[in-house]
Amino acid sequence: MIELPVDLPVDLAPLSWLLGVWEGTGVIEYTAGERRHEGEFTHRVSFSHDGGPFLNYAATASFLGADGGDQPVPLLAETGFWRLARPRTDADPGPALLPPAAQGAERTVDDVERLRTGDGFPIEASVAHSDGTLELYLGRIAGPRIDIATDAVIRPAGSKPYTAATRMYGLVDGHLLWAWDITAFGEPLKSHASARLARV
Repeated sequence: MIELPVDLPVDLAPLSWLLGVWEGTGVIEYTAGERRHEGEFTHRVSFSHDGGPFLNYAATASFLGADGGDQPVPLLAETGFWRLARPRTDADPGPALLPPAAQGAERTVDDVERLRTGDGFPIEASVAHSDGTLELYLGRIAGPRIDIATDAVIRPAGSKPYTAATRMYGLVDGHLLWAWDITAFGEPLKSHASARLARV
């Protein structure tokens, strides 16, 4: 059973099923040129909120190897923000530290419902990786399923070739399932990793 905070901003209602800490394992299977990467990893994902109209996102993963070795190898740490995609108004703060330019009425369920298109809501996720890579994902949430794709990937000088990605998240039998496809090392977009996580 999912328990939702009573103080949840209305903009987070479609994303509310993500809230909490999720842990589990997944598998990596990716071939680039002559090199094949495969094995199991542990994964921890956290979605929280601090009162704003967005979710705080954090994730870590460690590689266990093809045989589930004893010494996990840290793979990544990510942090970011997930939100419904909507036009910003004078009642919203920003950019940077600029306060709202106008007093606005509190957003309502009807305001959120107007964002619905077809069977879901447009969303955006900004994700920063520990290696300096930045991703902006755009996509949609339809009930307990999220499909997002990179609109932009920014990499620091000297980083490994990585240009695009898609991610899918779904709530299935109380577990968070996800799949991550990437375009890296000159390969086309293809499957890279997937995991099954339980709420802890």
